[in-house]
Amino acid sequence: MNEHAWYQNAIFYHLYPLGLVGAPEKHHIGAAVELRLNQLYPWIGHAQSLGTNALFLGPLFESSTHGYDTRDYYQVDRRLGDNPSFARFSEAVHQRGMRLVLDAVFHHVGREFWAFRDVLEKGENSPYVDWFANIRFGETSPFGDPFSYESWQGHYALVKLNLANPHVRAHLFDAVRLWMDEFNIDGLRLDAADCIDFEFLRALREVVKARREDFWLMGEVVHGNYSEWVNPVTLDSVTNYASYKGLFSSLKDKNYFEIAHTLDNQFGTQGRYKGLYLYNFVDNHDVDRVTSKLLDDRLLYPLYLLLYTMPGIPSIYYGSEWGLQGVKGKHTDAPLRPKLDLDTLNNNPRLPDLPGVLRTLGDIRQGSGAIRHGDFRLVFVDHQQFAFTRRSDDEMVLVILNSDGRDVQLNLHIPGNNGQLIDLLNPGQTFTAVEGNLQVSIPPTWGRILKAAR
Repeated sequence: MNEHAWYQNAIFYHLYPLGLVGAPEKHHIGAAVELRLNQLYPWIGHAQSLGTNALFLGPLFESSTHGYDTRDYYQVDRRLGDNPSFARFSEAVHQRGMRLVLDAVFHHVGREFWAFRDVLEKGENSPYVDWFANIRFGETSPFGDPFSYESWQGHYALVKLNLANPHVRAHLFDAVRLWMDEFNIDGLRLDAADCIDFEFLRALREVVKARREDFWLMGEVVHGNYSEWVNPVTLDSVTNYASYKGLFSSLKDKNYFEIAHTLDNQFGTQGRYKGLYLYNFVDNHDVDRVTSKLLDDRLLYPLYLLLYTMPGIPSIYYGSEWGLQGVKGKHTDAPLRPKLDLDTLNNNPRLPDLPGVLRTLGDIRQGSGAIRHGDFRLVFVDHQQFAFTRRSDDEMVLVILNSDGRDVQLNLHIPGNNGQLIDLLNPGQTFTAVEGNLQVSIPPTWGRILKAAR
């Protein structure tokens, strides 16, 4: 893998546009275009002010409800705008030197997708019957259709595509080429990638890499061996759900052993994902806000410190930089995808200092090749303290975390290190290692990022 690929140096800011702009939850075919995309422009500068350098936009193309029930792959959702308005938005993102990644929903479509409507109208005479997985006439769907079909995990409003059909592939790949050419996007996040056939993923990679070698493909994968997806012939990255739970529960349960074990298993000396750049997050559009899980706001600080210094690509979900709370509803994810006003949040933030902390962490990360690309080694772990090194050929960084509400003194051993260590996180503070031994104090619910002086 090219160590200098843009996505390996990325810090993402994740927006869910339909929620953020307050778009109607449903709309009808032929509804008027509303240029709500204009509400996103201030968020570009805000994302950059946090130190992020890439925007990930949730579903953007024409759908009927939440964005994952695609109606038309070739048109921007009219609740947000139209194709020219989004092309202008993309240009504004790139003018700031930021990258732009979109959600791609290829596993399934909505029931109002034009080809499925043709099947509903013409039945077995539709030329698009084979565009969908296992349509069986003579049976009945949960919607009362005179045929059955495969869905996504039993949600029959989402109709599974037959991705082995060459016409389906051509339709989707032509759409990708349009997004790349008309909107100049830099990558795709593949929804439900763990449900998509590997042959399709390989074919998609050939299409995008032939056009742009640095085009990023990241898949939503929850369980499994991530290296089956992340390799030179399929995807560049996947969602690191394996570390997601440990990031917050290690703090909540006073058990850093959990996340230490996960990270060592993933990236340590014998790590199964060494050299892979997985997509790391503490919350997103599908899971409860991490603030609502931790309950103690002080724990957010060591949490984000770990997110920014562990191997992989960090991502911030919009609103969480202020400690925004949110819990899934009984049958809805809407509380996780709220309409927000940037001026209101800036003027009355729940946690006013957290954005500045994220900016500082981003600056440190971008200034350290060892943090972005170096190897990972465990140094120390206890219930509320955790230390590890990130090391490249020319740099060693020691990260120490403390989730306790009091100052803690640690005696650490870092083989081969002698001399002064400069604290990048707490300017002006230095420590000295003698024959690899280091005595260091760690501030409450915070940490240190110590770099060996040259």
